[in-house]
Amino acid sequence: MDNAMFCYQCEQTMGGKGCTKSGVCGKTPEIANLQDLLIYQLKGIACYARPLIEKGQSIDKDIVEFVENSLFTTLTNVNFDAESHVNLLKESQKIKQNLRDRAPEGKYPDCATYNLRESKELMLKDAVQAGIMFDQELDADIRSLRSTILFGLKGISAYGHQARFLNYNSEQVDHFYFLGLEATTNDDLTLEELILMTMKTGEMSVEVMKILDDANTTTYKNPSPHKVNVNIKKGPFIIISGHDLRDLEMLLQQTEGKGINIYTHGEMLPAHGYPSLKKYKHLIGNFGSAWQNQQKEFDDIPGCILMTTNCLMRPRESYKDRIFSTNVVGWDGVQHVTLKEDGTKDFTEIINKALELGGFKEDEEEKEILVGFGHHATLSHAGAIVDAVKEGKLRHFFLIGGCDGAKPGRNYYTEFAEKVPQDCAILTLACGKYRFNKMDFGTVAGLPRLLDVGQCNDAYSAVRIATALADAFETDVNSLPLTIVLSWYEQKAVADLLALLSLGIKGMYLGPSLPAFISPNVLQYLVDTFEIKPISTADDDLKNSLKQAN
Repeated sequence: MDNAMFCYQCEQTMGGKGCTKSGVCGKTPEIANLQDLLIYQLKGIACYARPLIEKGQSIDKDIVEFVENSLFTTLTNVNFDAESHVNLLKESQKIKQNLRDRAPEGKYPDCATYNLRESKELMLKDAVQAGIMFDQELDADIRSLRSTILFGLKGISAYGHQARFLNYNSEQVDHFYFLGLEATTNDDLTLEELILMTMKTGEMSVEVMKILDDANTTTYKNPSPHKVNVNIKKGPFIIISGHDLRDLEMLLQQTEGKGINIYTHGEMLPAHGYPSLKKYKHLIGNFGSAWQNQQKEFDDIPGCILMTTNCLMRPRESYKDRIFSTNVVGWDGVQHVTLKEDGTKDFTEIINKALELGGFKEDEEEKEILVGFGHHATLSHAGAIVDAVKEGKLRHFFLIGGCDGAKPGRNYYTEFAEKVPQDCAILTLACGKYRFNKMDFGTVAGLPRLLDVGQCNDAYSAVRIATALADAFETDVNSLPLTIVLSWYEQKAVADLLALLSLGIKGMYLGPSLPAFISPNVLQYLVDTFEIKPISTADDDLKNSLKQAN
């Protein structure tokens, strides 16, 4: 057990097949196996919850939140702390027993009837039966679809967690955690039924992104275009990374007037567009680039880092004493900021540490980039956009976005963006934008050629924009002068992809490599049904996109 694992949930998985000795992400076999067992427990919980839901009985919100947070904990680059996994496993057994006592009599799968043993050592022994490849006889296409559903659920859980933190949730999504998980254990489901459940996962991804959009825009108002400084300023500072806007708001409130500059990092960059957040003058700019560069960029800096969600990498010793985690994020030995009973957090320790470290000694010359083009801001220009297209001034839209990563092949996205013709516009979202968002793309038809739509969950914004434009042109999204070029890394990207497929969007380019968990037959289904195209070269894909548009 000490050196055996199997994980293929992310794009960087070893050899494009699976990590078997340790995770490229930094996950040890111990963590991988504890996560497998935790997912096994969640599936067992779901098996008892499903008949209760079907009988119209409610599942306690605390249980929903536990399942959501546990799924999120196992998402790539979130939690590497063994103790927190053991605690979640122990809690999972209590919840499973609670639902088992309420569920009707019947035949349940092994993940439901299994009872967790007390010690971590025994848990690790039992984790073998929870492994993805444990059932060697399972049909490869069934395994592929079950994995796709599970990884989609993990992505949904990340968005659900963000929304719930702002007191927003969807009962439909809450129920689907259980229905989706149960489907991955159900041997009676046919291949066709699993395909339908995979598409249903996409529908729930759309739903949870809508709920999160409502949560963010109601709480912090609709994003509007805003210039963000990407160079450093003199003085003490805290860098906040991740996605949770509520964490940023609390940190801004608690640091106001204390002489501490707050920088966003990674996926927190779009926060600068929200009126209720950008009003804080000490929200000074954005630090660094995408998540995979953090070890180099955080190395020995004279300030603190707060990780609110993924993506966390192994902290170097040069900054391990100044990086803090919160929510479900964790690494052994990293200080963790917990949620208090009143729903707030106390950031005193990180504030004091930032003041003690003293911060940067001098200013760099300012360099600004533009953010804040969510669906509300972009569609305020809908009339001008439609006119520009009809007049031939704006030929085509390219949505180039998704997760960034360290694996070779991602320069494709930089090259693609650079080669997009001057009479075309680029929409972008998620951390994949860091490949090109500091370049000057100029304007087209009076609008910036590069429109930053937001975080990965703002794929919903992109859909809103595309749908509204389709309505304006009296056509459908697939007939728009629009090409979608996606980069994927982890499970939120899986949820985003399934969301787009569930809406019937065709002809997307996907890279830098195809998911290891997609079997050849499932891939062929996606190609045949949705015309998914693996990326080739920037020149060829760009030429084909514009040729088809004509």
